[in-house]
Amino acid sequence: MTASGRLSAKVPDLLRKRSFRRYWTGQSISLVGDQISQIALPLVAVLALHADAAQMGWLATAQLMPALLLSLPAGAWADSRAHRRRVMIATDLARAMLIASVPIAYALDALTFTQLYAVALGIGALTVLFDVCNTILFVSLIPAERYIEGNSLVNGSRAMSFVAGPSAGGLLVQLLSAPLALLADAVTYLASACCLARITPVEPSAVPPAKGHFTAGLRWIFRSRVMRATFAGSATVQFFNFIFHTLFVLYATTELGLSAGVLGSVLGVGAIGGLVGAALTGRLVRRVGVGPAVVIGFAAFPVPLLLVPLADGPDPLVLSLLFLAEFGSCVGAMIVDISLGSLQTALIPHALRARVNGAYRALTHGVRPLGALAGGALGTAIGLRPTLWIATAGAVMCLVWVLPSQVPRIRELPDSPPEPAPGAPSASASASSPSSG
Repeated sequence: MTASGRLSAKVPDLLRKRSFRRYWTGQSISLVGDQISQIALPLVAVLALHADAAQMGWLATAQLMPALLLSLPAGAWADSRAHRRRVMIATDLARAMLIASVPIAYALDALTFTQLYAVALGIGALTVLFDVCNTILFVSLIPAERYIEGNSLVNGSRAMSFVAGPSAGGLLVQLLSAPLALLADAVTYLASACCLARITPVEPSAVPPAKGHFTAGLRWIFRSRVMRATFAGSATVQFFNFIFHTLFVLYATTELGLSAGVLGSVLGVGAIGGLVGAALTGRLVRRVGVGPAVVIGFAAFPVPLLLVPLADGPDPLVLSLLFLAEFGSCVGAMIVDISLGSLQTALIPHALRARVNGAYRALTHGVRPLGALAGGALGTAIGLRPTLWIATAGAVMCLVWVLPSQVPRIRELPDSPPEPAPGAPSASASASSPSSG
């Protein structure tokens, strides 16, 4: 076999399919841009506008609040529309324009906190709409038996973005300044839109609104024991993790004295753990089952972050602890995202997909702004390090919800439940497998 033949044989089967390959390429590029913005946007506030802990909390809240307010109506709207891919393209273009407005205003010496808050709010709203449509597009591109493989590829790209994004973001901030570094994210949104424009998947039919259409996804979640348990675990992690993330950049740059370049490099190298987690999850699921893999991921994600408030002393020790925290947490994040995402994708009926995902986002992501506000308030009241101890220890409490549930007993992905009548959750769908009810 030739070298090119051996290389071709190693390419995952899904990436041989043109539509999925283009979808995956767009997602991969955009995810790197998101990671650049994740470090660059708070650094704009810290370095260009000299933000304090409270202002950092408000900035994070502005970007996260749409998940609480808009996920439910966005999911209901997406299920009733036939062309979600077009909506995703429009949101990519709009996000590119919004993020590009920050470096433009900075160049004109007109950048203010008001604009940063507005941009963060707008990007958060558009991301909600993109994500609820994306859940439908994903299942339009691959069969149910390939969900683990598809989620592993997409989350593998996300893991790679954790490696490349923070390092690239930190370097761009060092070379160009934080506001100008955001131009890279604007370009990635344009690339994502171009990739989406080049695929034509057969999307699930639109569901005409009927009585109960708006709340059908929410009711379906609370009728499923598995969804209730994973919702409670996810919400706990999200709340405390966003207390942590709201203050982490400020803590690392002020109390630990790290430069943007060093911080980005440490996080980027540590994020190799995400690649390890994405590569191992398929084998872990085959060995222990999808449910135990979910529990392992829930534990492995928050526990390593306890090393962050522990970091103190000489620079090599501090950097080592931050690296280990990032590496271990990224391994856990990939395990839980791939295994839990595949389990939920298999459980949710197509006719309710956007509404269930919208409701789930509203419930779990909706606690993020609450965490961001709590982080700003606690950081101001008791200091950064004590707040990070509360955040990291609190996130571990997610295990209280998932360990006693049915989740650890699920070995295989359940068969897709029967489709409910339009606009209403189905009791038979909730009881169709031993893993939900």
